Amino acid sequence: MTPPTTQPAPSPPPPSTEAKGHNKRDNKHREKKKKQQNPISRAVSSWLQTLPTSLLLTTTTTITNNDDNNLNHNDNNDNNDALANHKHHLETTAPKRWVIYEPMVLLPSGSFTAPAWRALLASLNTPSPKNQTTTPSTKDALWTAILRELSRSSKTPLTHLAANEGIPLHVGDGDGDGASPAAAEEQGGKENLLRSPSGLKMLYGDFGGQADDCGFDSACWVSTRQNGIAQIWAPRWTMFSRGNVKEKARLLGFHGDGDGDGGGAPHLADSQTPQSPTITPQKHHHHHHHHVPTKNKTAVDLYAGIGYFVFSYAKLGMRVLCWELNPWSVEGLRRGAIANRWTVKVVQGGDLLLPMADLLSGGEQIVVFLEDNARAGARIADLNDKGASLDVLHVNCGFLPTSDKSWRTAWEIQQGSLGSGGWLHLHENVGVADIPRRRAEIQGLFGGWCAESPGEEGKGKAVVEHVEMVKTFAPDVWHVVFDVCLSRRRG
Repeated sequence: MTPPTTQPAPSPPPPSTEAKGHNKRDNKHREKKKKQQNPISRAVSSWLQTLPTSLLLTTTTTITNNDDNNLNHNDNNDNNDALANHKHHLETTAPKRWVIYEPMVLLPSGSFTAPAWRALLASLNTPSPKNQTTTPSTKDALWTAILRELSRSSKTPLTHLAANEGIPLHVGDGDGDGASPAAAEEQGGKENLLRSPSGLKMLYGDFGGQADDCGFDSACWVSTRQNGIAQIWAPRWTMFSRGNVKEKARLLGFHGDGDGDGGGAPHLADSQTPQSPTITPQKHHHHHHHHVPTKNKTAVDLYAGIGYFVFSYAKLGMRVLCWELNPWSVEGLRRGAIANRWTVKVVQGGDLLLPMADLLSGGEQIVVFLEDNARAGARIADLNDKGASLDVLHVNCGFLPTSDKSWRTAWEIQQGSLGSGGWLHLHENVGVADIPRRRAEIQGLFGGWCAESPGEEGKGKAVVEHVEMVKTFAPDVWHVVFDVCLSRRRG
């Protein structure tokens, strides 16, 4: 019998041109989706390769003896396993996130503070006889490697590196550049009215400057742009809160013709009663007062900082009078105003004794007073007495945890204004559950002041018409802004 012949399996039809193209696209897509190594991880990995094995093994032993169980270490590991485990642990505990404020890179709080990193970096400060190849500059090599990797995607070279440790509410008796924030608060330190970033951990680069105003030219100044507006500050001496970007945008869109749409942060709905605890996420709607013209109007900012909200009002075309105690913040505001092409005048020293009308005669769009904002009410009242009243549309009180010390001043400034009313923006940290109660308290406070005003002419009415939730400050605690609308009759 003739055995059956085995036929070869038919060849599959050649793929169509369309399928070939589809396969190429898939391959390219897979290549694109291939995860790239984090640039900080890449810098850390390269730097670790330059360190002596003996040093890494020594710090491994130190961590193990301190009962750090994160290394997955045991007595059976040989030196190679120990070294590999230690390097992997260092790489995984290094920071993975960063923010660029040219020319500075800011790392998140807690960066390079894991026990393994503390031991390794401490060993580089004072090299032992066994490790003569390492010096403090070895540590700098890590920081420069990070800056070099991150500079690859930056428009300008990045030259300074720091870690963010937050803005303490209290500072010690020193110059704010030594004591830990936690220790200062525990010891009953002074309130940090200047919002000096004493917790900033400067890792690399000359941040320069002195605590007084003599070191401006030698300081490191950094910048960013939010809502199309440039902001400039010296990170060693001045805070910057990028979380305020939504509130800046909201002010820009407050009258319906700005650049900001207010984002989508949750807020207490305008239609809710002060007793209602409901929080609703929705877009901001101020349609009932959007189209108030801002031409020839004035805004007042009682806590100017580096111009967070000052610049939003300036961009809306208003003249802005502002107060700030920190000379470094004032200098940052001045530089930022120039970068945004607004005219600016800083009033300080002996010029503070000049008549208010003379100080405003130059017509600068932004005038900043380097003094306590307790003087603001008297200064503007002096203008009113001399028949040179301002039409104040907005008064901003942006200080945390509460700006309540400035509220009476803000109300008096608005009450003495030429126009028929305006808005006070009162910043405060409030527990979510307490927002309705606090809203009712503010309503009663300002309503009482209006009711006590002498005479019917100019007697005002106050309504807390909106509560804006800006950002979380702590669990269930929000940075909020109470918008108080003041209106009054004019004869």
